[in-house]
Amino acid sequence: MTNTKPVPTPRLEDYKKTFAEHMSFERKNGILQVRLHTKGGPVKWSFEMHQAMCEAWTTIGHDPENEVIILTSTDPYWIGDFDMESFQQAEDNPDKNVIFDYVWHDARRVVDNWLNDIEVPTIGAINGPGLHWEHAFMSDITLCVPDFILRDDHFGDATVPGDAQGLIIQAICGLKRGNYMMFMVNGVDAKTCLDWGLVNEIVPREKLLPRAWEIAEKIMKQPRIIRRLTHEITVRPWKRIMQDDFHLQIGLENFGNHITGMHHHFDQIKSKWTDVEKK
Repeated sequence: MTNTKPVPTPRLEDYKKTFAEHMSFERKNGILQVRLHTKGGPVKWSFEMHQAMCEAWTTIGHDPENEVIILTSTDPYWIGDFDMESFQQAEDNPDKNVIFDYVWHDARRVVDNWLNDIEVPTIGAINGPGLHWEHAFMSDITLCVPDFILRDDHFGDATVPGDAQGLIIQAICGLKRGNYMMFMVNGVDAKTCLDWGLVNEIVPREKLLPRAWEIAEKIMKQPRIIRRLTHEITVRPWKRIMQDDFHLQIGLENFGNHITGMHHHFDQIKSKWTDVEKK
């Protein structure tokens, strides 16, 4: 008989409290729905949310009772507003370790932890336009509402598009389309996303989560081992892409920001969410 005991794994009732300001959780029959929010309302993007997501992906991935993940956000946007005080406090902090932790340590882990710590099928349910849709597009299945716009605003904000959004656009749109979208800072609408094979379904907002649950329940009908090993196949291309290029790109973004003294200007970005490439 062994002389030691296993270390306890995360429990939903505990991490519900830990992440209460940033996300809510609903689990039924092994399906965990994760809804991003800021204190119950639409998400205000902040360094604190950034850090919370890093820790959440590891925590929910290490809970053995989670068998399928549905990731969504709070209407009317995917990530719909910005906590400029959060960014200013970090970017103006004389202790450079603070900004290092946010823009290098967390910026890598928010992607790496999603890919490496979550080992079950994932469904991204995009409930509206907004930024930082990386995890929804790296999910095994991606749904979106009709008013979703896919775009990466970094270059238009005088920033290198290196935080994975540009890399994902290259991967799913193709190299030429992805490069063009980054330089021209234009978006494509939900129908184009569907036509190009970037999303699997366009679903009316009121039917988005019911459809995500329907898909999750279908996945759950297969044996646990088959579900998890199939996810290993579906996530492998993303792991390869991120391993090869992501850390370099996030480094280039931060290097560019350091040289130019760039600060975030999210107020200018939000006004462009409805800009779509005219065909």
